[in-house]
Amino acid sequence: MAYTGPGNGGWSSGGAGIRPHAYDPYQQPELFRGVLTRRAIAFLIDLLVLSVPVILAVIFIALFGVVTLGLGWALFWLVSPASVIWAIVYYGATIGGPNSATVGMRVMDLEVRTWYGAPGYFVLGAVHAVCFWISVSVLSPFVLLVGLFNGRRRLLHDFVLGTVVINTSARAQPAGAARTW
Repeated sequence: MAYTGPGNGGWSSGGAGIRPHAYDPYQQPELFRGVLTRRAIAFLIDLLVLSVPVILAVIFIALFGVVTLGLGWALFWLVSPASVIWAIVYYGATIGGPNSATVGMRVMDLEVRTWYGAPGYFVLGAVHAVCFWISVSVLSPFVLLVGLFNGRRRLLHDFVLGTVVINTSARAQPAGAARTW
């Protein structure tokens, strides 16, 4: 972005690399209808999917510790770092996959897109998870309040990353006739 002076209209982007928003909440309200509620339910489903392998690992370590007379319990220190790595890989692989959605998002018919419409990719999914967990840890209820005051129902980490969560089935449907009212 460069300043071209008052006679030339002020600020100019130079026309290189600037993309418009792909999803307009006023022209396509069906893309954002019910997204926040379904997103919260999708989070709970994803939390369940993430916790099952961790719980199984804890049970395995506990039983392994009994069999090894307590020596195996030294592996409990691996549970926390392994859980973080598992969550990052899960979000990265699912959001970076062909559906651009986690398992919970697919169940709730949601998908993650960039603000200009591109599908998610692994690094975006991994960073999305990290930013979400940090923002929830620091600003717990306020993260969700942000979504109530914008048309695209984006949360705080969505603004930071330039992502938007939309209804999958609404995006797949062809555009209908224009409203006359």
